[in-house]
Amino acid sequence: MSSSPVAEEPKGFSSAIDHEHPGLVVRQMPDVPEDVDWYQEHLNDPNMDLRATRPSSMRSYATDEKKKVQMGYEHSDYDNESQYDQYSSSRAESAIDFDDESPYPEVRAAVSSVDDPLMPVNTFRMWFLGLFFVFAITFINQILAMRYPSVYITGIVVQLVSLPCGKALERILPKTVFNFFGYKWSFNPGPFSIKEHVCITIMANVVVAGVYALEVTLSQKVFYGMEVPHGYQILLSLGSQTFGFSLGAVLRKFVVWPSSMIWPGALVNSALFNTLHRNYGQRDRGHMTRERFFLITLCGSFLWYWVPGYLFTGLSAFSWVCWIVPNNVTVNTLFGVNSGLGMSMLTFDWGMIAFIGSPLVTPWWSEMNTAVAFIIVFWLIAPILYFTNTWDSAYFPISSYLSWDNTGNMYNATRVLTNGVFDQAKYDEYSPLYMSTTLALAYGVAFAAFPAVFVHTFLWFRKDIVRRFRNTLKDERDVHSRLMQYYPEVPSWWYAAVGVVSLVFLIVAIEVYQEQLPIWALFLALALASFLSLPLAMLQAITNQQVPTQVMHELIIGYILPGRPIANMIFKAVAFISGTQAVAFAGDLKLGHYMKIPPRTIFAIQVIATIIGAILCSAIQDWMLANIEDICRPGQKHGFTCPGSVTWFTASVIWGGISPKRVFSIGQRYAAMLLFFPLGICLPIPFYFLARRYPLSFWRYINIPVFFAGLGAMPPASGINYISWALTGFIFNYVIRRFHFRWWMRYNYILSAALDAGVALAAIVIFLVLSLPKGGVELSWWGNNVWMETADALGTPLRSIPEGFTVGNIPAVLPAA
Repeated sequence: MSSSPVAEEPKGFSSAIDHEHPGLVVRQMPDVPEDVDWYQEHLNDPNMDLRATRPSSMRSYATDEKKKVQMGYEHSDYDNESQYDQYSSSRAESAIDFDDESPYPEVRAAVSSVDDPLMPVNTFRMWFLGLFFVFAITFINQILAMRYPSVYITGIVVQLVSLPCGKALERILPKTVFNFFGYKWSFNPGPFSIKEHVCITIMANVVVAGVYALEVTLSQKVFYGMEVPHGYQILLSLGSQTFGFSLGAVLRKFVVWPSSMIWPGALVNSALFNTLHRNYGQRDRGHMTRERFFLITLCGSFLWYWVPGYLFTGLSAFSWVCWIVPNNVTVNTLFGVNSGLGMSMLTFDWGMIAFIGSPLVTPWWSEMNTAVAFIIVFWLIAPILYFTNTWDSAYFPISSYLSWDNTGNMYNATRVLTNGVFDQAKYDEYSPLYMSTTLALAYGVAFAAFPAVFVHTFLWFRKDIVRRFRNTLKDERDVHSRLMQYYPEVPSWWYAAVGVVSLVFLIVAIEVYQEQLPIWALFLALALASFLSLPLAMLQAITNQQVPTQVMHELIIGYILPGRPIANMIFKAVAFISGTQAVAFAGDLKLGHYMKIPPRTIFAIQVIATIIGAILCSAIQDWMLANIEDICRPGQKHGFTCPGSVTWFTASVIWGGISPKRVFSIGQRYAAMLLFFPLGICLPIPFYFLARRYPLSFWRYINIPVFFAGLGAMPPASGINYISWALTGFIFNYVIRRFHFRWWMRYNYILSAALDAGVALAAIVIFLVLSLPKGGVELSWWGNNVWMETADALGTPLRSIPEGFTVGNIPAVLPAA
């Protein structure tokens, strides 16, 4: 059978439209842009294919699509009957003035374009289940966070478990309607809705990560031996956790309402919500339903994880080259996955592949930026530095997140402190600080990422930022923004009120209860968080990448207030978590935007869940410190060694006690890392001008903030994580998306959610059933031991420290015995 010209597959974004609508004729764009101004205006959106039809023709697409609907074209399940907009004054206005669909295939694949404003959302069921999971997740995760090994209950687990719970309440709760002064409500207003489900999951997501500032108070109690008043602990926790919400009034204009801010993470959640709640009951053109695909993949992921997660752990840490020559330090340095560079690349564990985030969610161009950066920095530069013994690094493992002293042991931070303050005499007597090669480079990369974010944002988004200060939701043109206009927005004074209350809590906590951090430094921390929140949110909304800013906060206050580790911890906690909470709040607002949740409801559940989580986490930590013997001490019999808190304490001594001026300043061992600052400033500039000169070339996909920030997991991550992640993302988000677009549209995000959920459930079952009871059930055989019997697993350095010598005092030629 011959195919007509209109059935041929167009290129670029047009191909996405054509896969959904094979009967639609799409005009192809020429290789040389005709409208230079339009291309320059949209260069800052790498998720849009500029070779496709311009948005002006998207209106003709909308018009043609309406004709297509009127002619009786059959829609697939991901069309969602989104061509009609009940809030437009007329079909003609909707067709001419607006785009009836998102121009992004990722959004069309995961988000419904219809809404039922009467669907119940602010219900008793939602609050009951939401608060239940807030308490349950906070309790479990706070306890497990202080134990090694640890397993976290993630938001996706709540997303799966809360649905049957909601359906159960739908069946058992009474349907009696109560009338209070004209306001009618019921315990059971009807079927458990997708909007209730979204709100429950958002409440759980708020508390999954715990309370960042509690690491400050734990370090003060356990490691510094200080008395910490409960009022100080509660005020610091509440103030730092809630201040970020006050920035939502500004962020929503830039990263929530615009359609170009797609938030890949929110798309996965949207796809899973729609899959769980929609039952098509029939195949579509030979494909299984997405519900069935999700269940099959979930079961497969759950069952398979038992192999690399318990039965044959060597398949997870698949350093197969090291198994052949386990004692060859050079080979283990390059191919190892524990203290090596991970050049073995392969792993059969989805948890290892998705260690830095799901590769099915992050856009392929973002993954390629990160992969290229990893190869240059950690597979080319790091080996050169290590094998030439730069910084005396060959006397330590090439990759480790620990710091070392001049005897080759882990750095004992308590030996350089007196009454919690840095003591120069003790430092001179003990040892300078040494870092692994990858840790030193990771700090350098963080130095470059920080200014690169600002330069990139200024170059690419300065006009958008200025323009959007005057915009409202009514100025946005996509279908989701139009549907959200039905719901009243959160008044700006709500955001301001949260900010004022949070600020008061922080001022009281710092001014009344501690002495090291002056109040002006608190305002500096909050100013940094506010200033960073917009570029960080924009970067995550477009690329699904987070920029690790903790190092920069430690560096800044370490130079300003050297020798004060407590001040360093508080400053970092306030500056980092305030900005992080602002970005997370914006992400939840975007999820609510996609799922058509009233913004005021999202604001309320976020703030309430945060307050409850902060108070509950504080109480649980206090109980554990009072009732668990030897907690946070090495060798604690039940594993409550607090590994994250120990790392936090060590960082406070390094950055706040020893201070960066003794580590990175001119003349110090790692001063060369400061060169990354001008590198981060300069690198975005040439690629910006190259992209403007060649708008249809690959130059527009080079994103320097992503290039550096994507390496934030190094160490402890290695090449086995980064390269397997990038290869998987390239296969699914480039190859399959390009050549099997219909499959990608239907299943890609469902596959990501199912794989994540299966691994999470399996890890929890293995931990609770096999690892936790009575010391655990160990499976000892070659497949579980071979990867632990290598120089890589033992952390064997390239060079050994001769007996009687210390690093820095080893002669080139050792004296004869």
